[in-house]
Amino acid sequence: MVTKAAHLRIDPDEVLSGLNAEQQAAAQAVRGPVVILAGAGTGKTRVISHRVAYAVATGAVDERVVLVVSFTNKAAGEMAHRLRGLGLQRATASTVHAAARRQLAHFWPAWRGRELPEPMESKVPMLVPIARALPGNYRFTPAKGLAEEIEWAKNRRITPDRYADEVARAKRTPPLPVDLMQRAYADYERAKQRAGWLDFEDLLEEAIRLYAEDDAAAALVRKRFAWFSVDEYQDTNPLQQALLDTWLGDRREIGVVGDPNQTIYSFTGATPEYLLRFHDRYPDATRVSLVRNYRSTPQVLALANRLVTAGAGPRLVSTHQGGPEPEVIRCHDAAAERATIVRRIGQLMGRGVPAEEIAVLTRTNAQLDPIADRLRGAGIAFRFKGTPFYRTPHVREAIRALGTSPEPVDDLAGAVSQRWETMGFVRDGIPSDAAAAERQSAFEALLAIAERFAVEYPEASLGDLVGEYRRLAAIEADQDAEGVTLSTIHGAKGAEWQAVFVAGVEDGSLPIRYAFADPAAVAEERRLLYVALTRAARHLTITWAATRQTAKGSEAKQQPSRFLAELEPPRARPPKPTGRRPTPAGHSSGDGDPHQATFERLAEWRRDRARRDGVPAYVVAHDAHLRAIAAARPRTLDALGTLPGMGPVKVSRYGDEILDALAPAVNPERNHTRNFEAVDL
Repeated sequence: MVTKAAHLRIDPDEVLSGLNAEQQAAAQAVRGPVVILAGAGTGKTRVISHRVAYAVATGAVDERVVLVVSFTNKAAGEMAHRLRGLGLQRATASTVHAAARRQLAHFWPAWRGRELPEPMESKVPMLVPIARALPGNYRFTPAKGLAEEIEWAKNRRITPDRYADEVARAKRTPPLPVDLMQRAYADYERAKQRAGWLDFEDLLEEAIRLYAEDDAAAALVRKRFAWFSVDEYQDTNPLQQALLDTWLGDRREIGVVGDPNQTIYSFTGATPEYLLRFHDRYPDATRVSLVRNYRSTPQVLALANRLVTAGAGPRLVSTHQGGPEPEVIRCHDAAAERATIVRRIGQLMGRGVPAEEIAVLTRTNAQLDPIADRLRGAGIAFRFKGTPFYRTPHVREAIRALGTSPEPVDDLAGAVSQRWETMGFVRDGIPSDAAAAERQSAFEALLAIAERFAVEYPEASLGDLVGEYRRLAAIEADQDAEGVTLSTIHGAKGAEWQAVFVAGVEDGSLPIRYAFADPAAVAEERRLLYVALTRAARHLTITWAATRQTAKGSEAKQQPSRFLAELEPPRARPPKPTGRRPTPAGHSSGDGDPHQATFERLAEWRRDRARRDGVPAYVVAHDAHLRAIAAARPRTLDALGTLPGMGPVKVSRYGDEILDALAPAVNPERNHTRNFEAVDL
């Protein structure tokens, strides 16, 4: 539908002014299918709003039939504000759920004979009695875990009768045995239907069903909305895509914007496949890539770009002048890591960086609380982005399960652990997915507090421990409105700060342990780190600890994240020698490579290591680097660190194994002193 007059209010040239060449190309692509690959910090929101304005200004569309879809209320609100600022008063910006809800509210009375019920805020209340009716200790399964599993299924349009087959196909480990989980899912659906309620997934599913059953309703909604723009398209799940398809019908006026490098919500059903395969569906689609980053320095982007998988999305180019080099800091233990972060935050603030322009990001919520304690002790204001640790549902449920008994307990930590085992917590267990990992991390953090409390107060009761948790929760709640931001990486998506610390970057944390067996999960963890790095505008620090305390109180050795090896810059190959080098003792001096046997041992080690890590062999080491090692036959880690391709991270991660592989050739006494260019605390 072409507007007749509305476009006269907006000057097309003014809409394009201030946009770079790629942004202008995206804004001018207003007809037919369009896919815009927009990397972090490339002005995505600006491009989407200006594209709508240009389409209206040039008469390509009447603004009244425009629907700009986002997936969060915050993003939709910001888009609405941008559109109004460009003079567009009647274009609609909405989340997919809000749009479906408005449409259902209009049609529901005639379709169902009553008013549309308010959607349930949470599935948990309805699932509590269902969980308590489960057999044996399964009745202690957290209702939130069941809710998350049901959402996993519903976002993929998996009904209870298909649940078992789809779980087997996905090789998924649910929070209950499959037959019990299937039963709980079916019981939930029946209870919801008896009560006449809807959950948030039902809003989309019911809208799809309505338009399939009622041609008049489908025609009306398609007349109302004829031109679509979808933001964060890499986060679309099958249920959302099905509704988008229903709205669109056989029309082609759809523009999608996304970045496959920032797909980090697969646990909700999100998949980048709809974005990556947009051209399969629309071979003639206009494609524009936005690569000019207006947020970060060249140094920050050079680091982040090394994590980008070939073909997955745009490699970013900075529009800024140079800045400080990012740092990777190896710390002796978790306490040293926290001390390092807080000290460096103080230094940044001393150099004029405001506290609200500094963030500390971690993989899980539970990792933030100890950092908050250290900041509090240093007198540095901070705030949590998202739900603070003690307010998360699984933490509150775990504390509530302890009761308030005043009787002293001989083995307080043991009693706590037993209580939580009935809720599915296994000490040092390996969770099956992101939601389970968050719960596991929270339980382990709470258990560590319980063990310290038991040492300090040997006669303590469960009630005393609950009082301690409440005291800590009250301290956590007494945070400043402004200050250093503490956030999970998931919670930080879409935000930016002048200085970012990414803490706990170790194997088992990032990538998280449950991802090890699944290459797709490891790939998502890589994207998660990419998102963390690209939050930084100027200062970027990555930290990891060589040891951490386990839930049992012992010190466990940690390995740096496998991704840190990928962050190392490529080193120039050494020049070829101009003359014959002396033949090392123990090697032949024939015409063949005298170091071939050593190289083959190193190559065999590399194959095994790459297989264990779930990465390509070249990520561990290139052939040229292995041949240099075979020729030099270093006897110590310090000597190994001087060779091409062997920076501090690779020496830390692979050094001992490489020297073991070299042992048949050199057999020296080993020097285990590691060589780190970065700070070692």
